[in-house]
Amino acid sequence: MEILSSRTILRPRDYEVTLAFYRDVLGLAIAREYPGGTVFFAGQGLIEVTSHGGTELETRFPGALWMQVRDLAAAQDELIRAEVPIVREARREPWGLHEMWIADPDDVPIVLVQIPEDHPIRRDLR
Repeated sequence: MEILSSRTILRPRDYEVTLAFYRDVLGLAIAREYPGGTVFFAGQGLIEVTSHGGTELETRFPGALWMQVRDLAAAQDELIRAEVPIVREARREPWGLHEMWIADPDDVPIVLVQIPEDHPIRRDLR
């Protein structure tokens, strides 16, 4: 199988509230809009927020969205000013990443991550 592209599709309870969260609060750039949905750039991935399909169903998203930020402290300050609840304060994890957790309006977990300069993810293994 050859995967050419991918995206995460979210089907929120309230499209307008979730759209505003990703667009205005997180400030994600819009990749494209179509009748009934908006696709956002999210680093190397895409997040699509739809206003159709599954909104009447009770579903649970058991995963999390992982978003790398350049400066976690600055991101935390922005979120506090925007009155976004911090689910888990920023901290250095045992695996060496700096992480902070928030959630979107449908309680989808969002992990904001800053990768320290000396972390193996940043090492050029060539």
